[in-house]
Amino acid sequence: MKIISWNIAGRIAPWHRLLEVGADIALLQEAAAPPPEVAARIDADPAPWDTPGVDAQRKWRTAVVRLSERVQVDWIEAKPLLDAGWGELAVSRPGTIAAAKVTPADGEPGEPLVGVSMYGLWAGSHASTGNSWIVADDSVHRAVSDLSAFIGSQQGHRILTAGDLNILYGYGDHGNTYWAGRYEALFARMDALGLAFVGPQAPNGRQAVPWPAELPPDSKNVPTYYSTRQPPETAIRQLDFVFASKTLAPLVEARALNEPDRWGPSDHCVVEIVVG
Repeated sequence: MKIISWNIAGRIAPWHRLLEVGADIALLQEAAAPPPEVAARIDADPAPWDTPGVDAQRKWRTAVVRLSERVQVDWIEAKPLLDAGWGELAVSRPGTIAAAKVTPADGEPGEPLVGVSMYGLWAGSHASTGNSWIVADDSVHRAVSDLSAFIGSQQGHRILTAGDLNILYGYGDHGNTYWAGRYEALFARMDALGLAFVGPQAPNGRQAVPWPAELPPDSKNVPTYYSTRQPPETAIRQLDFVFASKTLAPLVEARALNEPDRWGPSDHCVVEIVVG
């Protein structure tokens, strides 16, 4: 089973690129509604194409998209916390979690798994702080809590989740140890749930050149994002990550398609995930 995870930045061009990647499933973030000519060739969950919030109404969301007939997809409806009933998927913020049960079609090899697209939404600190911090780890903590609904046993579950979390792995912004600790707490929570971090990490992706001063010398991080002030060649930060149930993790390979000529029409590169 071939899966891709991709933050498509609310753009239309990546939708056309999706038709060419040869994947079975796409786990998307910041996905605006697909254009009609693409929508006719794919299947997506029926949620509204927005992420509501008190600060803005974003016309994009996470999504699980079926791209091939090699798999069957049963989407799992995400409901706001106050509306969700027993046994349903309650989410802290609609638009930041999308999930589906993915089953190989008749005659195709493999076993079912739950595929989840996650997004770490930026948020501001409370006015009482007097500071203007903009952080994403609080949103990721909420998403991890939402994701825990799929953990129904200590072992044996088959969950694959990926997305743009807007956090860093193995270090803090500009080498800051405080932020390194905050980010590490999220990876530790995922591990405690039984979800292993599976990449992408070098050599499955091009590493930053020149080497960033903030990045530890032994880091295996591969850049997956570049800002509008730089070209893909100078991307330095990895913001996109893949996790899998520990029983599934040995069968999963994640690769950042971050070479400049393969980057694609978004500020995030495609993360390719092969299962089995």
